[in-house]
Parts: sequence; structure tokens; C-alpha cells
Amino acid sequence: MSSAANITSAFQNKSVGTADIVVIIVYLAFCLAVGIWATWRTQRSSVSGYFLAGRDMLWFAIGASLFSSNIGSGSFVGLAGTGAASGIAVSSYELNGLFCLLALAWLFVPVYIASGVYTLPEYLKKRFGGQRLQVYMSVLSLLIYVFTKISADIYAGSIFIQQAIGWNKYVAIVALLLITAIYTVSGGLKAVIYTDTMQTVIMVGGAIVLMIISFVKVGGMNKLYEDYLDAVPSTLVNNSDCGLPTEEAFHLLRSADAGDLPWPGNVFGITILSMWYFCSDQVLVQRSLAAKNMHHVKGGSILAAYLKILPLFTTVFPGMISRILFPDQVACVDPDICEAVCDNRAGCTNIAYPKLVVELMPLGLKGLMLAAMMAALMSSLTSVFNSSSTIFTMDIWHRIRPGAADGELLVVGRVFVLILVVISVVWIPVLEASQGGQLFNYIQAVTGYLSPPVLSLYLLAILWKRTNEKGAFWGLMIGLLVGLIRMGLDFGYGSPACGEMDNRPTIISKVHFLHFTIILFFVSLLSTIIISWMTAPIEEKHIVRLTWWTRHSISEREPFDEEINFKLKAAEQSEKQEYVDPETLPRWRQVIYIICGYESPKPPEDISAEEEKDRSRMLTSIHESPKWKWFVNINAIVLMTFGIFLWGFYS
Repeated sequence: MSSAANITSAFQNKSVGTADIVVIIVYLAFCLAVGIWATWRTQRSSVSGYFLAGRDMLWFAIGASLFSSNIGSGSFVGLAGTGAASGIAVSSYELNGLFCLLALAWLFVPVYIASGVYTLPEYLKKRFGGQRLQVYMSVLSLLIYVFTKISADIYAGSIFIQQAIGWNKYVAIVALLLITAIYTVSGGLKAVIYTDTMQTVIMVGGAIVLMIISFVKVGGMNKLYEDYLDAVPSTLVNNSDCGLPTEEAFHLLRSADAGDLPWPGNVFGITILSMWYFCSDQVLVQRSLAAKNMHHVKGGSILAAYLKILPLFTTVFPGMISRILFPDQVACVDPDICEAVCDNRAGCTNIAYPKLVVELMPLGLKGLMLAAMMAALMSSLTSVFNSSSTIFTMDIWHRIRPGAADGELLVVGRVFVLILVVISVVWIPVLEASQGGQLFNYIQAVTGYLSPPVLSLYLLAILWKRTNEKGAFWGLMIGLLVGLIRMGLDFGYGSPACGEMDNRPTIISKVHFLHFTIILFFVSLLSTIIISWMTAPIEEKHIVRLTWWTRHSISEREPFDEEINFKLKAAEQSEKQEYVDPETLPRWRQVIYIICGYESPKPPEDISAEEEKDRSRMLTSIHESPKWKWFVNINAIVLMTFGIFLWGFYS
């Protein structure tokens, strides 16, 4: 019998018992019930209700949704897998996110709310005029969602089901998507946020239980320190050092030439990626835009930031424990063995967390943990689905059809979700083979090639009034070109297998992707600044309430000519649409309309100009009462102090 067969036969999955299946079924039923209940509470026939939950969400729901949207099954699988491969440095992504969540609430969201937008590409249209920035950012956001969010989370969820009950990977994917689609497509953001709140409780509870069981099994923290460095697979390749744990496994900050997470990339590169993700990405920002007021925006960010401390202990350390318990499987380096263990010749660290769930959790609790993983998958998928449909509907379809009624926009958004899913599933084989099979590194690498120019633009748009449309657009284009060249080389050459010579170009082999992220950010930033200085500035009257310095302005903003023409065209097309009484439609069409939240175009509301201004003023208010402002500010200081302590303790 081959070595691969010996290892896999010695490591068979423990079956999921009847109690586990019952727990999973009860969870799924409860999850669907919450989603359907939230669906009927949502203003599904209004764009604001569907995409921004009517802007009446409270801080605990915002915070839970921010956390669960960020910590999906891809994070459980990816963080634990990279922790198993190289130690705790990967938790820098989570600890950096703590500070970036505060930047979201204190710096970015006040400007977004004051500008009165639904999406971040829409903010760029208002801030700079024209339409090319809005369209480009919309397309780029959707590409990032396909390549890093949807495909990665679907793949991670399928790994759990594959490891637990032995289903074919693509059968598992279809099952997960069917469950998720029921309330996402019909319910909108409010359904997503309510189910996220419930799933956060299940995720955190299940992860804490597994953490405790894992530490008991390995013998505590001291044994983890001792045994991790000895967790080497029995079969190595060509007597190389592949598969050997790094001596810096328990340090956040490592040498500048470290192959996994060098300290400059850790401190600066990860900060750039985290700030882009939390402060200028639609998925996370959309939750904050749905908050009832600024106190709930900040309270939600504080809650999510506290929760971001947990993954180091509940995910990364357990991933390292999994390597200790199952070194021949989790840490395998022989491609034949890895293919037999996890059907991936590039490596099997991605199974670190699922193996713990399947092997260590007792009956019943195993079902709870699998339910928690499904919760993580569904919460992140639903968030991305809703945000993707928002971007496509409001920034692309609405541009094509200016006079489209709310009902049409809602149906288009739902249909687009289905198309996006198909594209993401097709991309999964590419994802599997990238970055040595480490899912989390793949996600961060792709993000590092595409997102730094975006963050540089939003920072300049908010903080530097002199930034103009030409500078913004060409800064993005230069950054995109440089990033795509690096990404094409990275995917084209792939990662050398264990024991192979690294013959890749120096820009790939010697420049870590996090170091490249820093270079790309400053290339885009400087390009935007230089081109803006060389071209005419935007008049002050067009950027009222669109920068940090003008967010409290009470002056009336004057729209760009393109905005005025677009509104006139939309009004002209809207007048041509006739209202159809739903009661007169065939029964089958009424059923479809109920599911999709569709309503025929209605006559415009008869409200005065003053009432319209009051409504707009409420939606764009960033007023804070002094008492609650002090409360959230003190909490933010306490949180940052604790975050700095953790960085110092583990650096």
C-alpha cells in the first residue's frame, strides 16, 4: 500500500450522528424562519428598504452583522489553515481590523451619510462628477467579490461539508447556495442583518466551545508552544525544509525577509488591505449606512471591533493545534499524499479547522459546530449578495435605465445575484491551486493587487478637497495596470511545489505580495495627487458635505451638469410608466411579485419641496448628542488601548 493510502486509511472521518443531523436541521429551520420573518418586516418594494434596511438598524445588529459579514467560513478555514502552516502572524489581519473599524465609524461613514448615497461608487459620482469613476468602481467591486469573497466562501463551506459527511464538493456547493438564496434574494438587507445577528451568536458560541476542547486535548497553551515546532509530517519531499514550522511561529512581527508575513508588510501592507475592506468596500460600509444614527454607527463598530479580538484565540490557535494532532494530514507536503487527504495537491492546511470539528466535537456539539460553519458561510454570502446586487442595480443598471421604477430595480438586483453565483463557482478551480493551497493567503493576495488604488482614492476624496476627477480616474488606471501585471504574473507562474527551484521573476519571488501592496498604494496615491495638481480643481459648490471638512455644511450643494441631466432623463422616463393594480394580475404573477418584492410603478407622492428637504435632511443627518458622543469615544479609547496591548504582547 502506498504512503498516501496508509495515511488516509489511518485518518478516516468520524461520521455525523443522528443528534448532529437533528441539530443542523433545527438550526437551518430556525435560520430560515428568522430570515422569512425579517423578509416580511422589510420594505421590500422600496429601494431604501431593500438595500439599506430603511436606515433604522440598532448598534448591536450593526456590530453583529459587521463581524459575521467579515468572519465567514472562508475566514474560519483560511485563518486556521494559515495558522497551521505558519503560526499566529496571520491574526494581524484581525487585530489591524480592530483599528480600521474605528476609522470606518469616526472618519469615513460621517462623510458617506452626509452625502446621502446608497453605494460607494455613487459617492464617487457625486464627489467628482461624470460617470466613468462610478462605472469602473462598480465593475471592479463586483470582480473582487467574485474572485475573493463569493468563490472563497463557497469553497470553504464545501470543504466543511466534504470533510464532515463526504459529499462531493460541487454537490455541497449547490446545497449551500439553495439554502442561502431563499431569504437573501427575497428579504433584502434587513433580513440579512437580522440573520447575521443570530448567526454571530452561534458562530462565537461554537468557536469558543471548540477552542476549549482543542486546548484540553493538546494539554494547554504551554504544550501548544512546545509541540507546534515538532509538528512535522512523517513524509517530506527531497529532504527539504518544506513542511517544517517556522521558528517565528509565535511572533506577530517577523524579519523583513520572512517568506510568510514580513514585518513591513504586516504593519503597513495589512493596514492598507484592512482599511480598504472596512472603510471603502460596499459589503461592510453598507451595514453602517443602515444604522439609525451616528451613535448606532459607532456603537456597531465598537462591538464588531471587540469581537475581532476573538479569532486569534478561537481560530488561529485551534488551527495550530490541529497541526499538532494531525501532522501527516494537515501539514502534508507530498503532492500525492495531499491529493489523497484533501483532493488538493498544493496542500491541506485548509482542512485544519474542519478536522478539529469532525474529530474532536462530541455528538450534538459537532452538529452545532457544523451549523456554526454554515452560519458563517451564509452570513458572509448573504452580505456579499446583497451588496453586489446594490452596486449592480444602483450604479450600473440605473445608469442604463435612468427611469427604472423601484420594482424593476429590485427584480434586477435579485436576478443578478444568481448570475454572480454561477461565475463564482466557475472560478473555484483557480482558487484551489493558488498561494500554495492556503485560502487566506489567496484572498489577501488578490485583494492586495486590486484594492490599494481604491483606498488611496477614497482617502484623498474625503481628506483633500483639491482631488479632481482626472486625477482620481488616472490614478486608479495606473494602479490597476500595475496591479494586474503583478497578478497576471503571480497566477501565470503559480507557486513552486515543495522542493522545486523558484524560477519566477524577481518581482514575484523576492517582493512579498504585502510589500507590493505598499508600493502599489503609494504609486496610486502620488499619481492622483500629481495629476490633480496639474489639472483644474473642482469648484467648492459641488463638494458640499462630500469631504471631511464640509460634512457639517448647511449650504445647498450644486449638482454637476451630468447629475441634472440624468435626473431630467429619469423623470421623463418615469412619467411614461403606468400603474397596474396587482389585484388585476394573474395569480401566478402575483405569487412571483410577492416573492421578489415587486410592485408596479405608482404615481409619485404629492409632497411639497419643503417636505422633500426635511426627508433628505433626516437621511443625511450626522448629528450626535454630547452624552452619547462621550460614551462611544471613551469606549473607542479603551478598545484601542487593549488592541495595542495585544500587539505588544504577541509582537
